[in-house]
Amino acid sequence: MNEEQNEDSIRLPGEVVEYYEQPETREIVEYYVQDRLLPGRRPAVSTRKRRKHRLGLWIFLICLAIAAGLAAVVYFWPEQEVTPPAGSEETYSDDLTAPVKIPVCEPESGVRMALTEGHEKALTAQEIYAKVNPAVVTVIVQLKSSVSIGTGVLFTSDGYLMTNYHVVAGGLDCSVALDTGKTYDAKYVAGDSANDIAVLKVEASGLPTAEFGDSDDLEVGDAVYAIGNPLGVELRGTFTDGIVSAINRDVQVDDRTMNLIQTNAALNSGNSGGPLINRYGQVVGINTIKMSSAYSSIEGLGFALPTASVQNLVNDLLAYGRVLPEPVLGISVSQIGTTLPDGTVGVEVFSVEAGSAAAKAGVQKGDFVIRADGTAITASRDLLRIRRRFNVGDQMTLTVYRDGKYLDFTLNLEKSADS
Repeated sequence: MNEEQNEDSIRLPGEVVEYYEQPETREIVEYYVQDRLLPGRRPAVSTRKRRKHRLGLWIFLICLAIAAGLAAVVYFWPEQEVTPPAGSEETYSDDLTAPVKIPVCEPESGVRMALTEGHEKALTAQEIYAKVNPAVVTVIVQLKSSVSIGTGVLFTSDGYLMTNYHVVAGGLDCSVALDTGKTYDAKYVAGDSANDIAVLKVEASGLPTAEFGDSDDLEVGDAVYAIGNPLGVELRGTFTDGIVSAINRDVQVDDRTMNLIQTNAALNSGNSGGPLINRYGQVVGINTIKMSSAYSSIEGLGFALPTASVQNLVNDLLAYGRVLPEPVLGISVSQIGTTLPDGTVGVEVFSVEAGSAAAKAGVQKGDFVIRADGTAITASRDLLRIRRRFNVGDQMTLTVYRDGKYLDFTLNLEKSADS
């Protein structure tokens, strides 16, 4: 493929926004419409003699004149209805939830994704890149008549990695390239389109792996970094930085709600499935979407799946081949805890959903949640972290403060009505 063909074959999603309309939220994946798997490299610039340069210039000018003449003829020619030949239509699809047809690999028993508790000292940007980049891979997925380019992160040394589901959606075949350029065939383990997560496997050993930290420890304003392949393989391993703009951000994506980390670190097509990294060199999110529209461009509105959720999703996929329904408590609470008259800290219950596990147990609006499963609650993220330990059908205890008294409730956890 030459340079001109390569530029014409790239289909880029639109981006937002000059005057405000509700921006479209799209997964960030890059498609190449071409005959072969990887886009060709640009040909080297040849060193020709000046005489040949002049000859080339004359040829260019003659071609330009011919093109201008043809354009004039077309402009003044009567309009005719043109019927494209059968089979000439573009065959790629925007269905980012399409079934995956990549050869399947059954996961080995006991494979798990783990989060590291705590962290060591903060690292420089250069140290972070050197630590994480070897575990970041380029994911190349063959579609029916195009190629999807995304990013992935290795979490075991024997070749298990995660990426976004929309990177592999509709895929027929897959390969993975390390930062060294070494490429492996990849097989599909399992995935979930609703949560936009997928697990792949390559047959190798001794591979570099990323360290995963707990996204629940993030605070707004924390420095974060991203590594990925914006606009495809030519710019692979691109390193960008920013801050955490918001946490626990509910974002509507194609009629589903995703709870995400918001960041202003630059994310572009091809960054999908790549890591969002904290200042300790730990992966705390999997980059997945950005705001986009057809009108203009908006920067600094990227989103990542938090690792606290990704851990459960990936481990469900490894153990069951699917994501288990997530239990809900049925309450909304304050993000920051309140200090009560006796010095205890708790989060205030703002609302209780009718018919929910909390409502059935007796929790009321205005209560302060002090403990969950015996653990102190000082912020909403504490309650969220504890809830993730449980499955639908489990029982979880809540201790609340109400009118000067402490009350204990047992919640029979149920799945969301939307599950």
